[in-house]
Amino acid sequence: MSSLYKPFSVTEGPCKDAIWRRGCGSQEHPAALSSAFSLAHSVCEGKRRFAAAAAAGRKITHPGKAILAGGIAGGIEICITFPTEYVKTQLQLDERANPPRYRGIGDCVKLTVQDHGFRGLYRGLSSLLYGSIPKSAIRFGTFEVLSNPMRDANGRLDNTRSLLCGLGAGVTEAVLVVCPMETLKVKLIHDQCSLRPRYRGFFHGVREIVRDQGVRGTYQGLTATILKQGSNQAIRFYVMNLLRNWYKGDDPAREMHPVVTAIFGATAGAASVFGNTPLDVVKTRMQGLEAHRYKNTLDCAFQILKNEGPQAFYKGTVPRLGRVCLDVAFVFVLYEEVVKLLNKVWPTD
Repeated sequence: MSSLYKPFSVTEGPCKDAIWRRGCGSQEHPAALSSAFSLAHSVCEGKRRFAAAAAAGRKITHPGKAILAGGIAGGIEICITFPTEYVKTQLQLDERANPPRYRGIGDCVKLTVQDHGFRGLYRGLSSLLYGSIPKSAIRFGTFEVLSNPMRDANGRLDNTRSLLCGLGAGVTEAVLVVCPMETLKVKLIHDQCSLRPRYRGFFHGVREIVRDQGVRGTYQGLTATILKQGSNQAIRFYVMNLLRNWYKGDDPAREMHPVVTAIFGATAGAASVFGNTPLDVVKTRMQGLEAHRYKNTLDCAFQILKNEGPQAFYKGTVPRLGRVCLDVAFVFVLYEEVVKLLNKVWPTD
């Protein structure tokens, strides 16, 4: 076990004595000496918190494990739940301003399979698969990096800080991965609705989009994506942390069964759907093939409200609800289980 977690390696004496021994016999200014002591005290306090967390049975997840576990969980999850994402995107793109093509979820699935076969429900999967692995890796890695120093002596993270850490994780993944990934996904799905589809696959689509619009073409709707992902992860990590703290009560070492984790994850996912679906609709429109109709994110929201009414901001809510609840439940369960496995083969304590 690393000395970082040994109870007797983080006592108050050595840190304090070392500062005063270094100051004795020198001409250091008292203010500088005081600052040095304060810094050392803060470091020691941080060590004591980590040590207490370990002694209490609460392991701080190593950021490297969080990145690896998040990537694995994200890749598996998207392969399972993508058809619901496809249907959600199609319904959001099916604007009322034009004659609606789909009468609902079942009709969308029926027409897609009829026109393109079952594989049509997986059109655009590659763009999400290539992005979901780094997206989840960055999400959980960033969350652990931000949250570990904020935990108390028992390893518990309070709800306000979990919301802030989730917000930071969401904004980070939005800028680095989600915006270009979502733009490509929406364009590939939207292109399939055309009478003469232009893109023959993921790599051909990327090449054509970059050739016509430059790299900026993969960053359409960045503002809406940041707002959506930031609020997404803030809500999800807040609700998940709230439920986890409630479940564990005064025992931070209490194990959570995968079924409990899945239920809590699905609840967190549902909360994020009802909380930010309007942002998701605006983001989808800003990334579609008709995005040139909108001046910016606010103009897009205004035109949706003006031409389609407020209910249009909740288009695709039902399929998104199914997709996100499955998504968050699967990801949190897979993440926790992969971390447990990594703890056995990759000791970092």
